[in-house]
Amino acid sequence: MKNRDRERIWVSKILRVVGWVLVALLILIVFRAWRAGVFTSLDKMEAYIGRFGIWSPFVFIIYQIMQIVVIPFIPGGVTTTAGVVMFGPLEGLILNYIGICLGSIAAFALAKRYGKHLVLRFVEKKKYDKYEERLSQGKKFEIFFAICIFLPFAPDDLLCFLAGLTEMSYKKFITIILLGKLPVIIGYSISLNMITNWLTAIIR
Repeated sequence: MKNRDRERIWVSKILRVVGWVLVALLILIVFRAWRAGVFTSLDKMEAYIGRFGIWSPFVFIIYQIMQIVVIPFIPGGVTTTAGVVMFGPLEGLILNYIGICLGSIAAFALAKRYGKHLVLRFVEKKKYDKYEERLSQGKKFEIFFAICIFLPFAPDDLLCFLAGLTEMSYKKFITIILLGKLPVIIGYSISLNMITNWLTAIIR
C-alpha cells in the first residue's frame, strides 16, 4: 500500500473518531443542560452558556467547523440558530460566519488533498451519485455551486466536499463562500432575532 493511501485511511479514521466523540459530548452537554432546566427560560440558558466565559465564542466556532467537516449530518441551521440564541444577532452572525466559512474551506481542502476516497467516508454514495455527473461540467458546476451557496436550504456541506473534487481553484471557492454565506447568515440572524423577541415578549 502506498504511503499516500495509508495517510488517507488514517486521516479518515481519525476524523470519524473525532466526529463521534463530538456527537457524544454534544449529547452529554444537552442532557446535562436539560437536567439543569436550562431550556426552561432564556435567562437560564444565558447563564449556562456564560459558564464558558471568554472561551465560549472560540468553542462555538470550533464546533461549527467540526459540524461541517466531521458531522455534516447535523443540519447547519441548528448550529446557526444556536449561535444567534447564545450570542445575540450581531455577535452570533459574526461567529456563525467565521465558523461556517472556515468549515467550508476545510471541507474543500480535505477533498482536494485526499480525493473521492475520503469524501465517500462522509458523504452517502447515493447523494454523491446524484451530483457526480455535474463534477465534470467545469464552469457549469461552478455556476451551479455558486447559486446553491446563495440559497438557504441547499446541501452546502456536501457541495463543499464535492467542489474539492473539481478543478475549481481555492481563490474562486473562497470568494464564492465569503460572498454567498454572508446574506444567508444575515437572513437567519434577522429572522431568529425577530422570533426570539416575539417569544420573549410572550414568555415575560
